[in-house]
Formats: sequence, structure tokens, C-alpha cells
Amino acid sequence: MNIISQLKELINTQVVKLSPSQQLPAGIEYKINSDTASAFGDISCNAAMILAKQLGQNPRMVATTLQQSLQEADSEGLITAMAIAGPGFLNISLSPKAWQTLWQELYQQQAAFFVSKPHTPAKFLLEFVSANPTGPLHLGHGRGGIIGDTLAKVLTFQGHTVLKEFYINDAGNQVKLLGLSLKARCLQQLGHVATVPEDGYAGEYLIDLAADCVAQHGPDVAGKDDMFFQLYAKEQLLGQIKATLTTYGITFDNWFSEKTLHDNGAIDEVLTLLQEKGLAYELDGALWFKSTAFGDDKDRVIKKSTGELTYIAADIAYHKNKFDRGYTTLIDILGHDHHGYVRRLKATMEALGYRQDQLDVVLYQLVNIKENDVAVKMSKRAGTFTKLSDVIEAVGTDVARFFYLNRKADVTLDFDLAAALKKTDENPVYYIQYAYVRLVSLMQKAAQEGLGDTVNALRSRTLDAAWFNGHGALLSEHEIALLKKIVMLQDVLQTIATSYQTHLLSYYALELAQQLHNYYTHNKVLDKEHTKTTAMRLAMVFLVHQTLGLCLDLLGLTKPEKM
Repeated sequence: MNIISQLKELINTQVVKLSPSQQLPAGIEYKINSDTASAFGDISCNAAMILAKQLGQNPRMVATTLQQSLQEADSEGLITAMAIAGPGFLNISLSPKAWQTLWQELYQQQAAFFVSKPHTPAKFLLEFVSANPTGPLHLGHGRGGIIGDTLAKVLTFQGHTVLKEFYINDAGNQVKLLGLSLKARCLQQLGHVATVPEDGYAGEYLIDLAADCVAQHGPDVAGKDDMFFQLYAKEQLLGQIKATLTTYGITFDNWFSEKTLHDNGAIDEVLTLLQEKGLAYELDGALWFKSTAFGDDKDRVIKKSTGELTYIAADIAYHKNKFDRGYTTLIDILGHDHHGYVRRLKATMEALGYRQDQLDVVLYQLVNIKENDVAVKMSKRAGTFTKLSDVIEAVGTDVARFFYLNRKADVTLDFDLAAALKKTDENPVYYIQYAYVRLVSLMQKAAQEGLGDTVNALRSRTLDAAWFNGHGALLSEHEIALLKKIVMLQDVLQTIATSYQTHLLSYYALELAQQLHNYYTHNKVLDKEHTKTTAMRLAMVFLVHQTLGLCLDLLGLTKPEKM
């Protein structure tokens, strides 16, 4: 347990003692104040206000009682001052001893410092992208992709088991239309008169695919049946999707075919189960799910009077399959157009005996491509451009991933090409990676200037408690501000693991880079005349380097050695 966790535990223990239920009330939050100003202390806590509701007392009076009990319980001297602010916030200032200990803990524990171990590690099945294999990935898929991939990395880092899954919508009328569309294009390639179905797929990508198909199979392709074209188109387009995702830095643990649910009878089984539970009924020749019993505004058709299944039928069977495989929490990352679908999907899960909160859905908004605030129509041939692969080709994988993530999911994202293409501080990816590279260069320069022993000790993690005791007195408010910002990553990652707000990581990485650049500007790190101070500052920026490296890893960005 690190010093910050120890302090939180100390406060929680005193709160429990004062609580009438003798339990820790929900809603207690801790905020690390990362600026150098001491007006709000180092850590702020709302425990007194939460406890006051239970006790029916004035929050400031409760804060005073809590302050006194903390002073008596702080046997290790972690706290130097406490102040009560506003309606009852408790602002706590840590002692120099606490900061020195924290500095040493960050160094010794490395990435493990930032892990908030869950009491019960969960098994997450994270489904995202899941694009229909009827065409290339469009630019909107880039947003769902990076949200899902980053969330998977953070959840795994926090100790959970995570499976990343792509759901292939390869059943139903859309695949039939895809096959008919490709067949028409192939016949056109061979000089036959053929027309793409009115509601088929008319994109130019099928002209290219037809040319490949004819080149591979020759004129005999004209005699192939419809199933041949369905399978060929699906497999080729799915291959393109996988290639684009690989370029984007995303790999999936499993590719799940919707068709298997139809072939193995899973859909029929789940519909029968709902009927046996009295949660599905027939009316006017159709089969209805009684979703109003679970908070929906109306019941939903599962099977039409024609016998055709609605898409929720396969989704019920698919999500049941996820639970049957042993996953305890399901996360679906979907476009905003699925907003009205979430309630009924959760209702089906409750109908099957699962809790609604075992299924979480992250909805993301639209993506607009802009250049200097002007909407861009990107095209190589067709006059309009929507392919994710072209975005990646234009700006690179690192920039694409970061720009797609650098906004809250439920807000429309404007992807600014002009900023993405810049190799200056105006590009946040360049700025963050430059901060990382600057520290690599600084360590190399330090070794060249006779500080090789210190650099080697930092890298090999051989600095001991005596070293930190000897250098701890040199910590100034500037180093403490850096320590605060570094420590905040623990809370950022814990928040992402519980709220799925992955954009917080991109925000944090940029803020840490900004604080590092500011520190470097105002503090001479390499100073031959003050070797002890130089060693202390090298140790400090080494921690920033390690933390930035962790952020880049979790964001799926490269860690360049030079720029």
C-alpha cells in the first residue's frame, strides 16, 4: 500500500468509526490538488459532507470532529495541516516525510503503483467495431475501435480478465444483397448486361473486388451460384477489415460469427426459453418479447409473421452465449444511433436471469473530418471519402489513435486534419512524444557529462532508502507538483476502469507532458555545480519518463527514442 492509499485508508477508518452504520458510506471522493498553490492543501476530501447526511449534523461540525480524530490517529506523521473549507471539505497537506516516501514508492513500485487492485477481478467480454462485412471500415469505426482497444488495455492493466471480440454480422438479407451486388459487378467485368440490385451495394470497392474475383476465377465465375459470391465477398471484405484494424494497432482475441447462432439452433433455443418463462407471446402471427415487464415503453417483435427474425433475436442469443462462456461483465461499444436499443437489450438480459448492470453499453457520437475548421470531403476517386484506412494513411497510426480518443465519447468529434499533420507543439501527439524523447536525450546527456552512475542506478532500480533519505530534503514545490501529477494517474486509470471514459487518459498524458515541459523550462536539471540537486532532479524526470511511457503503452502509441 502506497502513502496515498494509506492516507485514504486512515480517513476511511475514522469515517467508519463515526458512521452510525459502522460502515463506509458511498460517495466519498478524494481529489489531488496538482497545482503548486497550497490554498486547498495536497488532497481534498468530501467525507465530512457524506457523513453529515447520515448523522443529520452540520457538515463543518462533522469535519471538525473528523479533523481531530485524524490528528490523533496519524501516528506516522503523514499530515502537517488540515483545513476545513466551504460547506465541509477537508483539505489536507502532506508532510515532507510523506512526499519523500511517496517519491521512493513511485520509483520502487514502477507501474504497479498505479494499479488499483479490484477486490474481485472481473471477466470482461468487450465487443467493439463489429462492422458489417459488406464494405471497408468507415471513419466512424475508428472512434469505437480506439475506445474499445484502450479500455481493454486499462482493464487488463487493472488486473481484470478481458476478451476483445468482433461480432461478424454474416447472416440475413444484407449478406445476400452483398453477394448479388458482387455477382452483378463480376458479370459486368465479363461484358454481360447486369444491374446491381436497387437496395444492394453500389460502392466502387465492389468493382475492384469483382476485378480480383474475375482475375482469380476467370470467365467460369459467371456460372457460380449466389452462395459463392456471398462467401467470396464476405471473406475478402472481412480480410480488408482485419488488415485495416491491424494497421490501426487493434487485434481481436475472437471473431464471432452471427451465422453460427442460426446454424447451431441457439436463437431458436433462446426464443423457446423466453416463451417457457412467459416472457414471449404470439400475436397476429408474430412472436413478441414482453419488454414492458422490464421498463421498456412497448413490447418488441422478435419474429415477424413472415417467419423472418428481427435483429434483436440474434442479439439475445449472442449475449446469452457471452454469459454462457463465463464472462461476468459485458461491454458493448456502439454508435449513438443505437441509443434506443440499449434499454430493450438490457431488458432481454434481465429476462434471461442476468442483472441489467452486467451489460454496459458505451455509445459514441459522430466523427467529422475537418481542416482548419472547414468540413472536408476526402476522396481518391468517388468524390466523397469515408474509409478509416485513408485517415490512417494520411496522418499515421499514432496520430489517428490519439485524435480519435481525444474527446468524450458522447460528444461529436471533429478530427482536424491540419492539426493532425503538423510536426509542432500544436499537435498533441507530437508534443507528448517529444516530451518522452526529451527525457531519453536528457538521460543520455547526463551519462556523457559524468553522471553515468546515477543514470545506471535509476535504470536498474538500485537506489535505496538511504539515497532517498539523503536527497529528500532537496524536494521543492516544483518537484512536489510533478509528484502530484504523476500520482493522479492512479485515480485516472481507476476512473476509466469503472466509468469507461477512455478520453481521460489522453487528457492526462497531454497534461503530464505540459507539466514536464514547464518544469524543464524553470528548473535546470543538469547542473555540474550542484551534483546532488542534479541527481534528485534526474530521479524526478526519470519518474515522468516512466509514467509517460506507461501512458503511451496504454494508448497504444509508439515510444520513439528520437524525433
